[in-house]
Amino acid sequence: MFIYNVTLKVQDAIKDEWLNWLKEEHLPEVLGTGCFSGATILQILELDNTEGPTYAIQYRAESKALYNRYIEQFADDMRQRSYEKWGDRFIAFRTLMQVVH
Repeated sequence: MFIYNVTLKVQDAIKDEWLNWLKEEHLPEVLGTGCFSGATILQILELDNTEGPTYAIQYRAESKALYNRYIEQFADDMRQRSYEKWGDRFIAFRTLMQVVH
């Protein structure tokens, strides 16, 4: 199994609206691609949250091929729509991990 981890720092001014959008719109759209079997939203603790909270969204892909399909066919559009909606009020870092145990 592969974990596509997206870590985001969200400005405090949009945190509630952004989290609602993530749960109600973005996550269902990403899962609707069929590339991931599920996702978990985590809030990262023990960080300086004075400018806003930090989240990690972990999408589970059953194979590297499914992850590659998402990146090749869907990722650019999903990222563009996020930036159109939220502009520079968030920062995202993406990491692919493989479950070893």
